[in-house]
Amino acid sequence: MAPEASSFGIPLVGAHAGTGRPFRSTLLVMTLNEVAGMQVTMPNVRPEWVDQILILDGGSTDGTIEWAKEKGYEVYVQRAPGFRSAYAEVWPLIRGDVVVYFTPDGNSIPEVIPKLLDKVQEGFDLVIASRYLDGAHSQDDDLITGFGNWLFRTVGNLLLRPRGSARMTDPLVMLRALRKDLPMRLGVDRPEEFEGLERMLHTRVDWIPLMSMRALKYGIRWAEIPADEPPRIGGQRKLKVFQWGSVYFLQLLREWWRSHAS
Repeated sequence: MAPEASSFGIPLVGAHAGTGRPFRSTLLVMTLNEVAGMQVTMPNVRPEWVDQILILDGGSTDGTIEWAKEKGYEVYVQRAPGFRSAYAEVWPLIRGDVVVYFTPDGNSIPEVIPKLLDKVQEGFDLVIASRYLDGAHSQDDDLITGFGNWLFRTVGNLLLRPRGSARMTDPLVMLRALRKDLPMRLGVDRPEEFEGLERMLHTRVDWIPLMSMRALKYGIRWAEIPADEPPRIGGQRKLKVFQWGSVYFLQLLREWWRSHAS
């Protein structure tokens, strides 16, 4: 069922003196054994850009947690496995009205953070840092992930994009800003939207692709800005191409089927 149109585009109030924006913001830094990337990337994240920097760690054993705490960052270590479990646990700790997802593994450029928030301030509910918009490119893509990203966005726009609306060029990227209540309004926080497919494919997936699909499908106020993706710094890629890709494509097809069955 589509969300009510009135649930989006609501102005945020209560400007914070530090950032000067009409909303509070939280930078959610996703980590799992990323100490090398943290040491290079986080010094370039200026604390005055946001109201809260919150490290969400998946149980690192390489010193990531210890390094972050030594530097004075607020750290939460998830108890249950999987992205969605991590979000469910950490969401009550987020003090911002707007959340910026950020990975400190080198793939996310810190200077993009204020640009994302600038776009939210224009009135958008979701702003994506696209690797494929206006000349931006990814140095982390290989042949398989590059093709997978192209296929997913092509099929997604074909099946779900309302007539006359803009194409979404990067529905899978994590670097994005969104209003804190958007996942709940789009229903991507509901376990039943994931659990059956996850059991079938023996994996756990993120809610970001489904969020993008429903944002496109329901015509909420979303936007993209171009942002390059540099290569990874240290650590290991966590991507499970076949399992995650299969779940996301099946979710996409299910969203299309629901549109036509209702």
